[in-house]
Amino acid sequence: MTALWTSKQAEAATNGATTGNWTARGVSIDSRTVAPDDLFVAIQGPNHDGGKFVEAAFAKGAAAAMVHDTPGAPGRASGPLLVVENTTAGLEALGRAARDRGHAKIVCVTGSMGKTGVKEALALVLGQQDRVCATQGNLNNQWGLPLSLSRMSADTDFGVFELGMNRPGEIDMLTHIARPDIAIITNIDAVHLEFFDSEAAIADAKAEIFKGMGADGVAILNRDNAYFEHLHKAASAAGISGIRSFGAHPDSTARLTDLVLEDDHSIVCADIDGATMRFTLGAPGRHWALNSLAVLAAVSALGADVVNASASLVGLHPLPGRGARTTIQIESGAITVIDESYNANPSSMRAALAVLGAAKTEGRRIAVMGDMLELGPDAAARHADLAEAVSANAIDLVFTVGPNMARLHDALPTAKTTAHADASEGVAKAVVETLSAGDVVMIKGSLGSRMSVVIDAIHAQSVKKG
Repeated sequence: MTALWTSKQAEAATNGATTGNWTARGVSIDSRTVAPDDLFVAIQGPNHDGGKFVEAAFAKGAAAAMVHDTPGAPGRASGPLLVVENTTAGLEALGRAARDRGHAKIVCVTGSMGKTGVKEALALVLGQQDRVCATQGNLNNQWGLPLSLSRMSADTDFGVFELGMNRPGEIDMLTHIARPDIAIITNIDAVHLEFFDSEAAIADAKAEIFKGMGADGVAILNRDNAYFEHLHKAASAAGISGIRSFGAHPDSTARLTDLVLEDDHSIVCADIDGATMRFTLGAPGRHWALNSLAVLAAVSALGADVVNASASLVGLHPLPGRGARTTIQIESGAITVIDESYNANPSSMRAALAVLGAAKTEGRRIAVMGDMLELGPDAAARHADLAEAVSANAIDLVFTVGPNMARLHDALPTAKTTAHADASEGVAKAVVETLSAGDVVMIKGSLGSRMSVVIDAIHAQSVKKG
């Protein structure tokens, strides 16, 4: 690999001072995952002192460490240092410099759900055509976004970055660092209502993404979402004239015209800026199909090859925690596990239940559902409202976890409900004991509900064939 940062480049970008000459081929803020020749950034926070891990980073082969300007620090280090006044600001400066030094077109993705999937899909299809730098995992906050940008080399053609938030003002800060050429808002839904007065306030917070864009930027919005007009007005008020849309709505510039939902993939027919196309999408579910249109709308806006991109979508598969599907052999035979354990809100829960309902099986369709967090004062009612989606998708059995999911447990017919517990550990054993050959089980809940405990318990029952 070529150099990502030299000591002189990093020194100029951060207005810092180096204690030696070095070359970094990567950037890290976690000493546990530092790779050889990384620049380790020792983040300082109210509850975290990254300076304590500098030596651990050097032990793993870090090329240098960015540290807070603390008297005597250079003399204690066993490797080169980049000394700055504040490491968080230094990381931001590094990200801004990476944004400025190349020619990459930048796409930023936000929304109440689906942003990681859209980011991954864009990285996949654009990566088949040119050099791409994208957010790894969900590094989408005040440290993750500048870290992701700092990893972008000067010869990158496209940068694809995810912007997350749970409070007003967070995306405003991030978008001014990334300065996107294209902004995608996947949708607006009842997420983080614990910190907002209304869904409209969530829309306003997501619309902050437009503030970092120039007048020649392009906004791509969900035409089917109730807040489309709200976001359209916000984009126009920010001076953005290039507004495109995606969805099944007849006025969408990237429009779904037909959809065949199969067990583990979808066949999508669409009109993208007047061009008709048909493609196979490697991820099942209507929500994935609609978000694939946002991907192709962005590809079109970038001037890249849309036909090539649509063909590449056959290789898109859900990530662990976000719909990944695994076949596991247990004592009685094979079962299918759909891992949706990373996060949940009312819309994504309904989408996951629809995927489970469409699953082909010789056994039962089983849902293990944990609390959806940060939904505000109406949380209990929003959980109970899922009873309709459970029935509509022919779910055979439901396990529930958490005090709010208790409301769903009570709302369901007795024949569909099994165990309920306040914590995931309380249902894991019951789920494992219930499973039998041919079953399809979907596990979903907010990260704080710790539904991965159930995933791990199921995998622990795996047996080798033969």
